[in-house]
Amino acid sequence: MTVYVDADACPVKAEAQRVAARHRVPLVLVCNGGIRPVPDPLVRVVVVPDGPDEADKWIAAQSGPGDVCVTADLPLAARCIERGAQVVTHDGEVLDGRNIGPRLATRDLMSDLRASDPFLQGRGRPFSKADRARFLESLDRALRRATA
Repeated sequence: MTVYVDADACPVKAEAQRVAARHRVPLVLVCNGGIRPVPDPLVRVVVVPDGPDEADKWIAAQSGPGDVCVTADLPLAARCIERGAQVVTHDGEVLDGRNIGPRLATRDLMSDLRASDPFLQGRGRPFSKADRARFLESLDRALRRATA
């Protein structure tokens, strides 16, 4: 079992490290660069080549049953779910086979709407303390399920 973090824009890297350490589970931070090495022997930083979706491709290829992926990238989440991994978003939402299809459809619809109306840009809500708390709880629960 391993926790894979899509780390380039992840606001909960420290929290993921804390939860993984408590469960004594290896954690892999995957990025295009800019993340310092972590002295914890259970944490590994993987730097992938620059390019579109290189970190996503690496995580999708490595993840499998019993693993947990932390990402807000819905196409990556779908690939990890297909490979049998659990997925937790940065705000604590658990994605699985039942909800990933509708989430991808909504994402595609919103992308089309934004493309047709330039005034629909930037309407996301800010990341909050409640999101961080939900993430901690969801990741902890996912790791307990994976070890059960």
